[in-house]
Amino acid sequence: MKPARPAFADDIMASLQEAFRLLADAVPNRRSPLHTPTIASLDETGAPSLRTVVLRGFDAEARRLRFHTDRRSDKARGIARDPRVMMHFYDAALHIQLRVAGRAALHLDDGVADAAWEASQRSSRMCYAAPDASGALVAAPPAAPKDSDIGRPHFAAVVIGFHKLEWLWLAAAGHQRARFIWDEAGHLSADWIAP
Repeated sequence: MKPARPAFADDIMASLQEAFRLLADAVPNRRSPLHTPTIASLDETGAPSLRTVVLRGFDAEARRLRFHTDRRSDKARGIARDPRVMMHFYDAALHIQLRVAGRAALHLDDGVADAAWEASQRSSRMCYAAPDASGALVAAPPAAPKDSDIGRPHFAAVVIGFHKLEWLWLAAAGHQRARFIWDEAGHLSADWIAP
């Protein structure tokens, strides 16, 4: 028996609701493929730069995504130079791709960063305890740090306020693609677009 066609296949607002549901689930669910999206920003030459991050927060109402990074990283420097970013999410099992565009804000020594640090597990904090900046040339692979608390000065929370989301559902019966754009006042424009 053929599975029922999901509601989002023919209902544009159901597609947006499903996208938001998947993003909300991806924050705590380490097994979700959307838990580790790719972020694109611009490097110091203006060329695109991609890397995988861990999705740490999603606020549907405010249209915000959050991940963490080392403030010494090229990623942090790139965002400080030009906050325009895009995130790419893909779930091969569900055949769903999301592309989210917005502006990133670095939070270093403020309440957002403090709350994110406090909510982080010790194993996550260890990522920021390395003595050398991410990408620095080193003589040999460094030993694992022993004290996670020394990483706080290197920690940054990155919050992306997004204004555009593209949804693509790949289906043998016909792909569905939708584009959602919010203007500066927060009004939504939702359109089906050719896959």
